Amino acid sequence: MQSIVISIGGSVLISDDVQASFFKKLNDLLNEIKKEYKIYIVVGGGKTARRYIILGRKLGLSEKSLDEIGIQATRINASFLTMNLKEANNIIPKSTDEASKISKKIVVMGGTTPGHSTDKVGAELAYKVSAEKYIIATNVDGIYTKDPNKYKDAKKISEISIKDLIKKYGTDWKTAGKNIVIDGPALDIIYKKKIPTFVLNGNKLSEIKKVIKNKKFNGTIIKN
Repeated sequence: MQSIVISIGGSVLISDDVQASFFKKLNDLLNEIKKEYKIYIVVGGGKTARRYIILGRKLGLSEKSLDEIGIQATRINASFLTMNLKEANNIIPKSTDEASKISKKIVVMGGTTPGHSTDKVGAELAYKVSAEKYIIATNVDGIYTKDPNKYKDAKKISEISIKDLIKKYGTDWKTAGKNIVIDGPALDIIYKKKIPTFVLNGNKLSEIKKVIKNKKFNGTIIKN
């Protein structure tokens, strides 16, 4: 059975206006997808993580400590999600190796170690399980020329090469809690391992289904 890896941002899962109905719809979608694919879900830390990181940085905590705080937030979010899913793991794995060995049809995890975001965790997991697709579900409709939440003239990019992304953003991890679509270490893995990657709005669950069904979707295809 082929695998799909979905990275769901904390900004999607635990947003200020998230409704219980979202989790019910997500559960329905995953139950449909699991008939054809094994599903791996990597959950981000979102606003919860960033609030701790901002406060911790003001208090002089090290970047490693801030990363560790963010990782704990991702695991709390992952735990909350898995409690609302059927046939998912109850214990959150601490590494992609551990996650890849779980036999459940749906495997949920959060962050792993300091030095990168859950984007990299998802890319690493996608490589280890030979995923057919790596889907990054964020809170915007794909990759834009600039932050669409700040700039009205930002334009969505329907397709972009991984080389262009690396040229613009690099492959390094700069600071904990940085709110970007894809972090540098993830771009590095996507490029080197040639992982088919798609970026879309995770609040629009129908777009996830379209990508999996190889249909036209509203988002960005990262070409390798």
